[in-house]
Amino acid sequence: MPLSSSLSSNPDAAAESRLREAEERLKEAIDELHRRQQTAASGAHFPPCDHPDTESCLAHAIGNLCQSFLLSYGVRQLVSEKDLIVREEACRIGLLFGGFTGSYHALRCLLRKLRKKETPFNAIFAGSIAGLSILALDDSNRRRTLALYLLARLAQCAYNSAKSKNKFHFWGSHWRHGDSLLFALACAQVMYAFIMRPESLPKSYQDFIQKTGPVAQPVYKAVRNCCRGSPVNVASLSAYLSSKGVQNLGSLEEFPSIIPCSIIHPTTQSCLTHNLNAASATFRKTFPLYFSLTFVPFVVLHLQKFMDTPARTCWLAFKGAVRSTTFLSAFVGIFQAVICLHRKVSSKDHKLVYWVSGGLAALSVLLEKKTRRKELALYVLPRASDSLWYILANRHFLPKIRNAEVALFCGCMGGIMYYLDHEPDTMAPFLRGLIRRFLASRISNPIPPPTRNASYTYYQLLMPEKSRNYKMVGKLQRQLLRNTILNLYLDSSNLIPEL
Repeated sequence: MPLSSSLSSNPDAAAESRLREAEERLKEAIDELHRRQQTAASGAHFPPCDHPDTESCLAHAIGNLCQSFLLSYGVRQLVSEKDLIVREEACRIGLLFGGFTGSYHALRCLLRKLRKKETPFNAIFAGSIAGLSILALDDSNRRRTLALYLLARLAQCAYNSAKSKNKFHFWGSHWRHGDSLLFALACAQVMYAFIMRPESLPKSYQDFIQKTGPVAQPVYKAVRNCCRGSPVNVASLSAYLSSKGVQNLGSLEEFPSIIPCSIIHPTTQSCLTHNLNAASATFRKTFPLYFSLTFVPFVVLHLQKFMDTPARTCWLAFKGAVRSTTFLSAFVGIFQAVICLHRKVSSKDHKLVYWVSGGLAALSVLLEKKTRRKELALYVLPRASDSLWYILANRHFLPKIRNAEVALFCGCMGGIMYYLDHEPDTMAPFLRGLIRRFLASRISNPIPPPTRNASYTYYQLLMPEKSRNYKMVGKLQRQLLRNTILNLYLDSSNLIPEL
């Protein structure tokens, strides 16, 4: 659940965030101008590095490595410290982020000195080689998930770049609800995989969808076997129906043409009543979780506003939680309604019904804010791609290449670092800010310009007076750290997996 969802519900906070991004881009442009002037004045044979002259390239790289490692390790340990396995995972995550940060800075400095120039190749090559830090994760499924997530983000950057230059754009990209269509396609694949190929989804996703939905696991298994033409486990279904107090078990067959509604929702005769109960039950189960995930960012990132107007903050968090929970409840209700409707008009089941059901249920995303739909689509798309990749490779439509996810991750990191350095506006603000905070070269170690010419004076005039106060600078740095820790907490705790 991206943190920007909580900010987008407050127009003032969104405007403040845009202003902060504009100030950051202006400062970066002025710093780049000063570095070029410094290079021309000194007559150096290679561009200056991003770190201060008093710090060596090696010390800079090691410092960033240790900083990112400690931050990642600390966040993972903060989430859970149950046993040694968690501490081992925290070390691996720390090595992933710390290894990438340190090696990226070291390679950038090395390439500047060897090539004696700063070009996009430096960022692409350094990002690609530093991407080998993904080997710190020993689970190939997690590596593949991260690689596909970056691939989706890289495709977003490339498309935004091409579209801004009038070089290429998809037909229908001007559609108002194009993001909803992408979300529907991704959800269709995920829900199809949950019913027909659950092994292509992580256990956490299966458990989340199973707990959110109203249908029991033995029924899903029976539906899967029915669509595949395999025998249905009648004994397991009989035990489930008996636990629900259903006495009439005469309709059970080993090779049924379709699993009827009387088995899908045995305690409710009316399909409409069942769907309404499913939606309301989902709302009751998920509202406390959504409220906490909406309320906490408000308090952490806007503590002073919360202290000044606690009632308004609670109201905004409540309104955002209701909207998001309604979206998820409608998703469950529509998905079950399409399945019941199919059984009213057809006597034979088909696996594509569940793909269509997932796509139609995803239209409930229209209940969400427009700014949230694209993020939700890009959030679910990597999981859908991962599932599709697994299914196609399992059916031998795609070759199984060992460590292919490592090569994909490295290539995507090279592209991401290129767009971060040269076309940052094509990236999502959340992703751009998160990567920059981990790289931390321009945040923790800002470079003061050697001379304060007219451009620097203009920038100082644009900045608020309080931003030049050292206490305010420390407050902003602490806010950035809280922002990073909170986003990592929400991501690593897997409280709300992708649908």
